[in-house]
Amino acid sequence: MFVWFCRNIFKWKGWIIKNIIPKELKKFIVVVAPHTSNYDFFIGVAARDILHVNTFYLAKKELFVFPFAGFFKRLGGFPVDRNNKTNLVDLMSKYFREEKEFSICVTPEGTRKYAPKWKTGFYRIAENTGVPLILLGIDYPSKSVTVHPPFYVTGNMEADLENMMVFFRKMKGKNPENGVR
Repeated sequence: MFVWFCRNIFKWKGWIIKNIIPKELKKFIVVVAPHTSNYDFFIGVAARDILHVNTFYLAKKELFVFPFAGFFKRLGGFPVDRNNKTNLVDLMSKYFREEKEFSICVTPEGTRKYAPKWKTGFYRIAENTGVPLILLGIDYPSKSVTVHPPFYVTGNMEADLENMMVFFRKMKGKNPENGVR
């Protein structure tokens, strides 16, 4: 019911999706930016449904408390403790190696505020497993979600992150002062 609600609000408000995730991809990491508002979650849920992808998402563990824990988990949420070092990269890499089909969604800023430095766990997972990144940009002025063709990391993290940022800098978040620079 919630997904139906998000999808219909998405369409009613005039949002569109540019491009698709190739159907032949069975494993990938969706990298969403800019993440500047709580509204991004609703847009993401709607886009996920419209694109027909069954992807999990990583979110701060503080969201997974009563009475919301079950809700976020049913929507594919995976809690992340941002304050403690965990083996999240190893755990996600294991899932990618063992599952026939698996995808996760991350917001590399790790927060809705401006983040000059991205979290890089998603990059290390892609590097460990060879799965592509699907860059998904949310642009509020044009009311569009743009899907970039699959991006395979090269091992040169600095150059790869800069190439990703070139794509994301074109997108303006709901609070553009917090976006990718």
